[in-house]
Amino acid sequence: MYERVFDVDLDPETEVLPLLGSKEGIFHLTLAVAKADDIVLVPDPGYPTYARSARLLGAVPYPFALDPRRGYLPDLSSIPAAIVARARMLWINYPNNPTAAVADLALLAEAVDFARANGLLLCHDAAYTQVNLEGDVSPSLLQVPGAREVAVELNSLSKSHNMAGWRLGVAVGNPAALVKLMRVKAEADNGHFLAVTEAAIVALTGDQAWIAERNAEYRRRRDLVLQGLNQAGLRASPSKATLYVWAGLPNGWRSEAFAAGLLGEAGVAVTPGDVYGARGEGYIRISLGTPHERIAEGMRRLQVWVTSTEARA
Repeated sequence: MYERVFDVDLDPETEVLPLLGSKEGIFHLTLAVAKADDIVLVPDPGYPTYARSARLLGAVPYPFALDPRRGYLPDLSSIPAAIVARARMLWINYPNNPTAAVADLALLAEAVDFARANGLLLCHDAAYTQVNLEGDVSPSLLQVPGAREVAVELNSLSKSHNMAGWRLGVAVGNPAALVKLMRVKAEADNGHFLAVTEAAIVALTGDQAWIAERNAEYRRRRDLVLQGLNQAGLRASPSKATLYVWAGLPNGWRSEAFAAGLLGEAGVAVTPGDVYGARGEGYIRISLGTPHERIAEGMRRLQVWVTSTEARA
């Protein structure tokens, strides 16, 4: 898959490690590389497992800002030098969950240079690289020359091939880091169910044309969500990748209160943005993993609920 999609050649003996889904790899990679009191640099907003795995280890997650004014791309140079000096790992994630932001190879190359200059293991959660709504393939970190010297990339068939629940992913890249990860995994699990492995072979070697058709369906759902949000007075930028829309809330709303009210009074489930960090406050994440008709109904209910709530206020 990496050769076909990204033109990246991998040594299967030293640069590829199967995972029980990328989430398991994220958690165990932190246990394998960091130590208690180390700092782990994590994006804010960001996937919660980056920070939670560090806390469980006794390490210290340090959130660096993903600013909407920068397209949710990090300014790594703004992280204090004293923090970087204590850091062991740096997590990035593009296409991004929850913001749906995308990064080009230039940004990934900056992250590689930053990791090399500061002795960090760069960890790239690349689960959404093949979920592209505008037709462009999102890059792999390993396309950056020299990246595998300082980086590990994690990927998952849950997103690329709709195999959520089948729990099959991969860590690729730096051989020394993968050896450490394997030592942890050897005590934590005993490999994959054979049927899942055989299904993955079919998924990876069969006709891939359906992926473009799947992504086109996600694009139609995204456009439906954006239309509904606009009519409800919520702000959101068109997402170019992932199966999410990241939406800002009307003034005065907090994420948890909005999500709880919408669920309890209108029967519509969204994720409150503060789940993803302090900078997620004031946002919600909407999933595109629901059929078109149910999304349309959800948007209709959201508009009615927002209007009625504002009228009561």
